[in-house]
Amino acid sequence: MTKKTRKTLWRKALRRTLKVMTKKAVRAGSKAIKDSLRTTPSTPRRAPLKKQLAASANWIGGIAVGTAGPRRYRLYKPPGLRRNEKLPLLVMLHGCGQDAEALATSSRMNQIASRERFFVLYPEQDRLSNIQGCWNWYDSRTGRAQAEENSINAAIEQICLSQAVDRSRIALAGISAGAGMAVLLATHHPERFKAIAMHSGIAPGVAHSSAGAIKAMFGQSATPSPLPPIAPNTRLPALLVIQGAADTVVAPSNGAQAAIRWGARVAAKASKPRTVQRGARYAATITDYRSKGRIIATLCEVSRLGHAWSGGATGHAYSDPKGPDASRMIWAFVAKQFTQA
Repeated sequence: MTKKTRKTLWRKALRRTLKVMTKKAVRAGSKAIKDSLRTTPSTPRRAPLKKQLAASANWIGGIAVGTAGPRRYRLYKPPGLRRNEKLPLLVMLHGCGQDAEALATSSRMNQIASRERFFVLYPEQDRLSNIQGCWNWYDSRTGRAQAEENSINAAIEQICLSQAVDRSRIALAGISAGAGMAVLLATHHPERFKAIAMHSGIAPGVAHSSAGAIKAMFGQSATPSPLPPIAPNTRLPALLVIQGAADTVVAPSNGAQAAIRWGARVAAKASKPRTVQRGARYAATITDYRSKGRIIATLCEVSRLGHAWSGGATGHAYSDPKGPDASRMIWAFVAKQFTQA
């Protein structure tokens, strides 16, 4: 066999091999796509959005447009809304790697809303703005944080116009990046909110870039920038801070810093810390910051809690059922602020 013949046979064999490999790759790829779309009992997948929304008339979706562009949201409406009835609104901001459904499921806030009768709004971050779904609360130098803040405010206003919301009873709550965005909103619009709850978040004014945010998460924040002064005749919203003492994502020192910074705006003084424990749940150390007899901030430091919603549903990411029930604490704190003049 000549060298030329061997070369020709080798080329033909290579073409046949590549053709077979290509067919196998196409079949494998097609199978992978089909498998990813197929729902199996061992790996349950979320129902399509339309099926979710159709499943309950009380769980609806929508889109609001602000300066950051359109943002989806989910709204929970308590059943049996009566004519001329005005209900409070709690805005819940998810953390990184979450969406509205994930936060609603892990926190179980909708169950409390059904019993206590209030709306729950869950704005969602756009993955094009942050691939991990994080709110860009820290990016204030470029204006991206303020733009997202505006889009969340647009969603709140849209709900106030379309639903029976009592505008005098609106509160904010968020976890992780959502907590950072919640306190940013309340810092710039204190007149709009009666209370804020930060769960596992960063204190306001300590980060203005991604690098600063990472340092703050490790408890290495630079000198904080001063917070804007409170306008005359404006009541500073009360702040509840819930922070896990075993949090390895957001350094536990951030919780105390958030409460101290918020209280310092009106010269609030810290009370003597007290320890609370219910049953087998993690113990919590509570510190109140008061000014003229009114609670300005409450710090709840939960022992053994990591970066997770305290007392959240079992089997969900960023959720620890062993902690004290953060959702009940948040609503009790918020409801008390609604009753104060």
